[in-house]
Amino acid sequence: MTATDRGGTHNSMPDRLTTDHGTPVADNRNSLTAGRRGPVLLADHQLVEKLAHLNRERIPERVVGARGTAAFGFFQPVDGLERYTKAGVFADNRATPVAVRFSTFTHSRHTPETLRDLRGFAVKFYTPEGNYDLVCGSLPVFFIRDGMRFPDLVHALKPDPAAGLPSSDRTFDFFSLLPESTHALVWLYSDHGIPKGYRHMPAYSVSAYMWINARGDARYVKYHWRPSLGAEHFSADEARTLQGRDVNHATRDLSTALRGGSTVEYDLLVQIMEPEEQQELRVDALDATIMWPQERWPLVPAGHLILNRAPLNDFAESEQLAFSASTLVPGIELSADRLLQPRAFAYPDAQRHRLGVNHAQLAVNRPRIGVHTYNQDGSMVLEFTGSSVNYEPSASGEYAPTGEAQSWSLPVEGSVTREPIDAVDDFAQAGETWRGFTAPMRLSVIRNLGDELATVKNQKTVEAICAHLKQADALLGDAVLRRAQGRLDDLTAIEAQLSPPAEPSSETPAAPGTTTD
Repeated sequence: MTATDRGGTHNSMPDRLTTDHGTPVADNRNSLTAGRRGPVLLADHQLVEKLAHLNRERIPERVVGARGTAAFGFFQPVDGLERYTKAGVFADNRATPVAVRFSTFTHSRHTPETLRDLRGFAVKFYTPEGNYDLVCGSLPVFFIRDGMRFPDLVHALKPDPAAGLPSSDRTFDFFSLLPESTHALVWLYSDHGIPKGYRHMPAYSVSAYMWINARGDARYVKYHWRPSLGAEHFSADEARTLQGRDVNHATRDLSTALRGGSTVEYDLLVQIMEPEEQQELRVDALDATIMWPQERWPLVPAGHLILNRAPLNDFAESEQLAFSASTLVPGIELSADRLLQPRAFAYPDAQRHRLGVNHAQLAVNRPRIGVHTYNQDGSMVLEFTGSSVNYEPSASGEYAPTGEAQSWSLPVEGSVTREPIDAVDDFAQAGETWRGFTAPMRLSVIRNLGDELATVKNQKTVEAICAHLKQADALLGDAVLRRAQGRLDDLTAIEAQLSPPAEPSSETPAAPGTTTD
């Protein structure tokens, strides 16, 4: 909608500037004054309205994911997934329109996109069963396994509240006391920590969801997005050089491609685990700091994402685009993942704070089907009813629950308690991941993490981080410590000690139906 047609069919003067209320503006350049040289008058309602609106143009910035941009297109599932889920977005052979928002994790809205950071993208599927939101990160694991620690993680990654400046001392003080972060640090401080751009960035659900089919059978599922252009990354030196030229490279690259008529495409693959199979892991299958071995739970093709439109307006279609882990459709449920469950509250609550209680009524968030709810009022109501019935049950009520029986049950046992997950291993997969990297990627972890730790003043913190790394891999931990202490400028000596990379998991996805039924 443009400035000239905001009045819709009632606008009789489309070629004239108006106020927000539709009245013509005679002069938009000169303030109303008491005489040519006199003071400006408060009676100048056009001036007051423009200044007041300017003061309110910004909404609260996202605490995480503030730096981002959106794109629009559609998702086409592969055939054969109905045996795993009854969700139409995957089970039906039809294209689903989508909105996607790419973003960094830690930094504020206008920080350089070359900074090392967790990234990701979220996909809103506008399905005939309502919206489904899938939020994914650019690394396959996360720093914590319990949402209780999420506010502390964000605080530790953000600038020092006293000085207002980023602080490696604070960040690594936190990680030094959190061994479970070791695996994510290996990923983040490899060159995977700075993707070449959003079009070259893979993404992962990290957390496991539940897929339920029409028979009520439930399975765990993890999502993997692969960019059709291939995954590419910057070295730390390349990122620093680029930052001097362009701090918006990722957004610019995505926008230029879409506005130039190109598409941005991703393949979606999933890992599917039968509930009884989780016992095969030495660790908790729902631990967000670990990965499921692909040789045991192979990647199954699930669909193809095609993005073909950039936002028409950045604020309306990116800043106001809202996602939540709790926005689900029949056939998809949350698992008992301790990171995922708190996110199901935190995400929509953040949107209620930023955008208001009626944010789901905004055009970019509104489902493409009718919404029938007895929620009412609140700030900025865009949709309303003339009915006097705003409660349920009612003899005259138009809308009632479906009454559909729950198709699956999550077994629980024990007493209400506060206890850590009992089957954990903070280091084994971190070492396996590092040894599975190519030699240049392994060296990037040593270089990037060692150089970052060199800025940390507290040597006990540095030694604690490196002690965790040593438990993952002795060579890795020793090399990072020496690099941090200025005793390893030349990495060629380390390169000679590296064994060939461990055999990677199969890169060939399995066809739907090859996992246990």
